[in-house]
Amino acid sequence: MLVLLGALIVLASTLGGFMLAGGKPLVLLHVSEFVVILGVAAGVLIIASPAHILKEILHKMKAAISGRAPGREEYFDLLKLLYELFMTGRRNGLIALEEHVLDPPKSAIFLKYPSLTNHPERLQFLCNSLKPVIDGKIKPDQLEALMAAELRAKQEEAEHPVHLLQLVGDSLPGIGIVAAVLGIINTMSAIADGPEVVGQRVAAALTGTLLGIFFAYGFVNPLANRIKFNDSADQLCLRCIMQAVAGFAKGLAPLTAVEIARRSLDSSAALSADELEAGVKALGTAK
Repeated sequence: MLVLLGALIVLASTLGGFMLAGGKPLVLLHVSEFVVILGVAAGVLIIASPAHILKEILHKMKAAISGRAPGREEYFDLLKLLYELFMTGRRNGLIALEEHVLDPPKSAIFLKYPSLTNHPERLQFLCNSLKPVIDGKIKPDQLEALMAAELRAKQEEAEHPVHLLQLVGDSLPGIGIVAAVLGIINTMSAIADGPEVVGQRVAAALTGTLLGIFFAYGFVNPLANRIKFNDSADQLCLRCIMQAVAGFAKGLAPLTAVEIARRSLDSSAALSADELEAGVKALGTAK
């Protein structure tokens, strides 16, 4: 919701200042300029993006506008889930984890934490990280390197939508100039119609330049930056999983492995060691 609030402030401040200076908002409403600017911007995005990245851009924009990003409770649930899995593996043997990892939707442990099961990327990363631990085919040090490589690949993939939105944002002022030039060409062909008509068409042309800059710096680039912050939060969840699973694979106690993961979180999680310990003890499985 903060994104919508920010967009409202940008719009209200711009129109409000224009009206205070004596301007009339309807003067800015030139449909032809909107068609050129928004149409060309959409075309640039389509030209520059593979189909799957276009879908990802739409998904990330929706998530940014709705404000969906990992919060304190999601991090806490993730740590408790990891602890329960590790305790199950320690008490009943690693083979006991197989039924949970191979079929998470039917796992009694995973079903307790929908914040993870409803996020396919995190769930897949966790299960893929635990499978080599169960199989015992990879040494702990090799497992950590494997997870780190996968995490880097996911980070690079997550950057593509941001870069493409920034490309559109950087292109919009130039697209606005194109719209303005088209308006001036249109104006030149109407000089014989008199000063009033010429004035209206010059105003429409200048509106094109305004809209290009306004959309770029008021909406598109800030939205790209918000998506970047959301991606960082998602990557933090994956890094938390990596730290915990790597520690558990090296033989650390479940609580110690989870504590290492907690320390990899930033201040947005705001979890203390005492809170974590109290949380896992409340599960009735702490040892």
